[in-house]
Amino acid sequence: MPVDLVLRSLREAVATMLAALATMACAWAIDPQPGAAILALVLGVSLSRSQLDRDLHGRIEAAFTLPAVSLAALGVGVLLQRSPWLGAVLFVAGMSLPIWLRRFGPAWRRAGALIALPFVVILTTPHLPMSHEHVATALLLPVVIALLALWWVAVAHALGRRLRWLPPPRIAPARPAMPAREASLRPPASTRMAVQMAVALATAFVVGYAFFAERWAWIVLTAYIVGSGNQGRLDVAYKSVLRVLGAAGGTVLALVFAFQLGSHDATTVVLILVAVFLGLWLRPLGYAWWAFFVTLALALLQGFEGTSARQVLWPRLEEIVLGAVIGVAAAWFVWPVRSTGVLRRRIADALAALGAAMDPTSSARSSGPFEIALADVEKVAPAFRAARHVTRGTQPADWADALAACAAPAIVLIGEGETPVAVRRAIGAARKAMREPQAILAALVDLRDALLASTSEVRASSPSRRAAT
Repeated sequence: MPVDLVLRSLREAVATMLAALATMACAWAIDPQPGAAILALVLGVSLSRSQLDRDLHGRIEAAFTLPAVSLAALGVGVLLQRSPWLGAVLFVAGMSLPIWLRRFGPAWRRAGALIALPFVVILTTPHLPMSHEHVATALLLPVVIALLALWWVAVAHALGRRLRWLPPPRIAPARPAMPAREASLRPPASTRMAVQMAVALATAFVVGYAFFAERWAWIVLTAYIVGSGNQGRLDVAYKSVLRVLGAAGGTVLALVFAFQLGSHDATTVVLILVAVFLGLWLRPLGYAWWAFFVTLALALLQGFEGTSARQVLWPRLEEIVLGAVIGVAAAWFVWPVRSTGVLRRRIADALAALGAAMDPTSSARSSGPFEIALADVEKVAPAFRAARHVTRGTQPADWADALAACAAPAIVLIGEGETPVAVRRAIGAARKAMREPQAILAALVDLRDALLASTSEVRASSPSRRAAT
């Protein structure tokens, strides 16, 4: 793992925790109950990681949408307690709709993220009810906390960028048209993934209500986690394995703390915050670290409910495994989305961005869109790299590795303003090869070689250019 990535992740984790702690302090001042503080922590962390405040337009959207969705989610949470089956139906709809909305563009994608966020909070804090004498107070408090979380996240990010602690936000470019083969996918991937999520959550609710009446939330939460951010069925399977391994480690460590510390609330609060911070920091190293520390934090919350962690942690691990199995089964057997198709699409996007950056007729050359597209490829690649250990022959992971090797020389050429003919031809050949899986690796290797050769020529000619000027 590059040192710069670890440091960047550390800075982002610090900014996230500062926003979450400020929100918690405000929530505690308004309502000194554990539920309000935990709600503030969850919303602060989730909003910060979502980057929904990256521009003024996004902040305005969130300020108007989040309160309304929070009220709706609060109503669903009440129904889950008083009319469980009706609440489950509305919850499934509320979590599947945001995925389906992705097909309508970036604005709807952001709205979908806002819709999903309060519903996730229902699962992470269902055991910390906030009792109030007045109904209006109970309804208003989550809205106020949500707006406070949005405010403090915006302040923390703005301050971090002003101090150059955080990089400026990058707006992802519009995705170019899909290759012909992937464009024929019917129904679209967003519809498929929405149906998968609905089936997974519905199954998790049925199993949870039927066999785990008091502990259904962890089955539903795990089914959602392994299916959220679905990047193909292999990605879901990979994420589920990491989730289970991380949860198992977190469970063991939580049991150790439970035996050693007992029910010391102050110590438990500190451990929860440390666990969340470490999870945020180490997430780029692997999803298992995030699952490990989040499981530890949620397990430590049992002390505030009055339930012994020793009594619930091992059954909880069983529920996590069951939820992961449900999520994987839905992704593999309900209108599955092939992971190789997702990877090819994202590599095609990166090549399109590289071609645009190398366009000799363009007056504004920037490597930003290409780097963003590369980051999207790297989100899919870990599952393929893990599969490389259990399969033989040419692997899709080799495509991602070959493209990653193109990054450094391509950025150099873009920065130098050079547009070598050989590179332009190699980019065009690689884009055409995306329609034929057997030709992809060879085309990407040729592109890498052309970029490296052109970069060497540019660097060799740079001293003579400077001397001439």
